[in-house]
Amino acid sequence: MKKRALIIIPAYNEEDNIKDTVSNVKYMNNFDYIVVNDGSKDKTQEILDSNNFNHLDLPINLGIGGAMQTGYKYALKNDYDYAIQLDADGQHNPKDLAKLIDEIDINHFDMVIGSRFIEKTDYRGSLTRRVGIYYFYKLIHILTGKKVTDPTSGYRVVNKKIIKEFSNYYPQDYPEVEVVVDLAKKGYNIHETRVDMNSRQGGTSSITPLKSIYYMIKVTFFSVIRKVF
Repeated sequence: MKKRALIIIPAYNEEDNIKDTVSNVKYMNNFDYIVVNDGSKDKTQEILDSNNFNHLDLPINLGIGGAMQTGYKYALKNDYDYAIQLDADGQHNPKDLAKLIDEIDINHFDMVIGSRFIEKTDYRGSLTRRVGIYYFYKLIHILTGKKVTDPTSGYRVVNKKIIKEFSNYYPQDYPEVEVVVDLAKKGYNIHETRVDMNSRQGGTSSITPLKSIYYMIKVTFFSVIRKVF
């Protein structure tokens, strides 16, 4: 029996990108999807409605954690075998979806992370972003002994066991690193595979330099807490 996979697309104020992102996913024609409209204040909901895209509308902005947990609850309720996060801003390339599914299905991993760095790709991030990624790579290695080359990548697929975990609890903001530490502590099998990522296709990232500092402090604190307790 073929395994069922759900693509979860969290979206907040993505009017510049959401139509192309969903259209590219639908073009693949192999996966179900759900857009979680996270209380957008622009025309995101209008675009989703007018194009009859599958979506859930949150009445207020819950942040990436709340949007993703909503998607995982939907996946659990509808008995999906796998769930994949795919960002609404066009950075994640849908052509890698099948590769992620094959990795987790054939090799029976619990989570597979799409990495820009496990092999050489065309990705070129800012110096600040690359420093942050390296910092979290080292943090995860110190806390868990695991080497995760792209710890801030949101392009990841999880199996049914992790869907259930994330339905019960998922960090509210900047969850990527904290999630890896938590799953590693619980003994889940985490793997990385090469993917290609694009630059944001439109709009503006919500992560400002000030938020980046907060991100590093917050994630470090909660990751250490999760490792200790």
